[in-house]
Amino acid sequence: MLLVCVFPEIQSFSMQNFQTQNISDEESLRQLYRPPSPGAIKKCIRHLDSHARQFISLSPFVLLATSDAREACDISPRGGPPGHVAILDDRKLLLPDRPGNNRLDSFHNILRFHHVGLLFFIPGVSETLRVNGRASICTCPDLLQRCMGGRPPKAGLVIEVEKAFLHCSMALELARFWQPSTWPQTRALPSAGKIWADHISQFDVK
Repeated sequence: MLLVCVFPEIQSFSMQNFQTQNISDEESLRQLYRPPSPGAIKKCIRHLDSHARQFISLSPFVLLATSDAREACDISPRGGPPGHVAILDDRKLLLPDRPGNNRLDSFHNILRFHHVGLLFFIPGVSETLRVNGRASICTCPDLLQRCMGGRPPKAGLVIEVEKAFLHCSMALELARFWQPSTWPQTRALPSAGKIWADHISQFDVK
């Protein structure tokens, strides 16, 4: 079954009436949710064990989250053959930077703030692997030779792992992410070229 999305007319929205209900401190936030289970806390490890290394070696797709620690945040998709993210040891990963649009948003952020987050996916698997750590930009030829997926990249990210854990399947199961019969009908979606052209025409130098 294909789903058809109908987009309602966009109306202006004001936060003025909702500001009195905003959560602004941790105590109020925790009152809204029950405490995490002991397992949800204890499953976090500070290295890459055999399970984490195997998951990464099977993953062809990872999301890279960065921030400049001030106002800019970014999340960037990174792909390659399974194993394209090289495991240097049980505390370090090497994420190759493959040719793209040369915006370098992630790299600019990392130059200012080294903390990053990674989310690894394996096709058909509803669990994901979350890895947090500190990243540095590497141009060492000997290290970059270890990257799979074609010619060695110009640069890569060496990530020192500070936290890793398997994330439960709930989000992808709710989305039915791997079930083609539930995917929305996209025939009405403009091509990427059309979207880019429209967005470029709206570019504001300011």
